Amino acid sequence: MKRQIHILIVEDDEADATLEQHMLRGGGLHFSATRVQTEEDYIRELDCNPPDLILSDYSMPGFDGYAALNIAKNKCPEIPFIFVTGTMGEEVAIESLKNGATDYVLKTRLMRLVPAVNRAMREAQERHDRVLAEVQLRESHKQLRSLSVYLQHVREEERTRIAREVHDELGQALTSCKLGASWLARHLPRKQRDLWDKAEKLSAEIDSTIQTVRRIATELRPGILDHLGLAAALEWQAQEFQSRTGIRCQFSAHLGKTPLDPELTTTFFRIFQETLTNVIRHAAATQVDVRLKEQAARVILEVRDDGRGISKEEISDPKSMGLLGMRERAALLGGDFRIQPLRGGKGTRACVAIPRRLRQRRSITKYEDSLGRRPRGRAAWAQADSD
Repeated sequence: MKRQIHILIVEDDEADATLEQHMLRGGGLHFSATRVQTEEDYIRELDCNPPDLILSDYSMPGFDGYAALNIAKNKCPEIPFIFVTGTMGEEVAIESLKNGATDYVLKTRLMRLVPAVNRAMREAQERHDRVLAEVQLRESHKQLRSLSVYLQHVREEERTRIAREVHDELGQALTSCKLGASWLARHLPRKQRDLWDKAEKLSAEIDSTIQTVRRIATELRPGILDHLGLAAALEWQAQEFQSRTGIRCQFSAHLGKTPLDPELTTTFFRIFQETLTNVIRHAAATQVDVRLKEQAARVILEVRDDGRGISKEEISDPKSMGLLGMRERAALLGGDFRIQPLRGGKGTRACVAIPRRLRQRRSITKYEDSLGRRPRGRAAWAQADSD
């Protein structure tokens, strides 16, 4: 069964209004109708009993169709508006369509009324469905963003917990083994050289394992990030990168004394780690320059290398999960991440800028609390230092 629609008829001639309704019923439409003649009644109906369709005469005493159209555009632009008139030239008809009318039907050709109404209602339904789909898509995007925030927080918490357990539990157990091996080495007779050498070798292997455990724990979650802050953690990471790869890495920081939000420091640190990983994998660089500073209420991290550069295709490659991850991390806090080749194509510049004062605090103790929330926009991008 077809849904019944409500039609508002703006018409000063009762006979014409009756004829229009007769034509619509003859065309199989199920509807209720209200006829108005004055602007006051028209506005009251729009406010109190919004219609699904408006049929309006063009020329009426004291109230014309253009006025009705303008009022409808302001109050309910999604409702189809069709002129049904006996006085409308071609130029006027075209102008009315440009101004927002859905269609026009001449009273001398009322056979067109039913097809015009059917088309108008079909298009209105399609617009409604499209808007609804867009709303649902935005809501899904909000939920995905919230889920991303939640998962990143959980991952950092899990890294911190594992790092602590690896360092404390496994580290203490290995230290105990080290003490035991040292005691055995001291109490073995020197004449049993083979056993003494094995004990010394075991002690050295335990020392090496302890260092590996400390390195793994630090890579999972460096304690310096939580205790000394972002600048110290980035400088430490730069030194580790230089000693591990042989690539010279210079670091400078100019931050205020106010501590940064923990979520902000974690985001910058992880983006920096990923940037250095890209330098190792792709850049073929010999030097990296790192700058951390505050500018216009934003924290800005800039990383430059003197490697082979980066192409536009690589920047926009949807399969580049590293770049996508860095952009998403920055966007979740209302910031921005950009990467570009340096002038002359020699080297690459990566820069992330995030507001120092986060615009929205997220509840992350429960994932349900984060659903439906979204960072309030993105920070306006400003170039750090010109090349």
